[in-house]
Amino acid sequence: MTELNQQTTYDDNNIFAKMLDGDIPYHKVYEDDKTLAFMDIMPQAEGHVLVIPKQKAVDLADLEPEYAAAVLMTSKKVMQAQRQVFEREGVIQMQLNGSQAGQTVFHYHVHLIPSSIHELGRHAVTQADNNDLADIAQKLAAVINA
Repeated sequence: MTELNQQTTYDDNNIFAKMLDGDIPYHKVYEDDKTLAFMDIMPQAEGHVLVIPKQKAVDLADLEPEYAAAVLMTSKKVMQAQRQVFEREGVIQMQLNGSQAGQTVFHYHVHLIPSSIHELGRHAVTQADNNDLADIAQKLAAVINA
């Protein structure tokens, strides 16, 4: 039997925990008492947003039901905004659990990518322009808060 190379203990020093603590800047799209949505700095397509719970959870198995529901509702708001801002119907929703599945930040998160599977770029290859991310975050936030 092979040993799993799985992150099972929450690391308070992961980048998303640092963002929640205010130690790392980010481009906020939406926030409520249970979730935070922000621009992915290494997007697979323009408008790539991450939604995270404000709970210390490595993956879906660790997520409390009320936080899972909150992530889903925030994802719905963000997707509606992405469809309006980018004038497209297609939004890829992706969630990876464990390193074998491709999870690289071990804080539960959902990717929302306005794209089609044929247009999707590779993740973590090219960093987006900071000003572009700020502009897109403002446009999405304006739609959500309208």
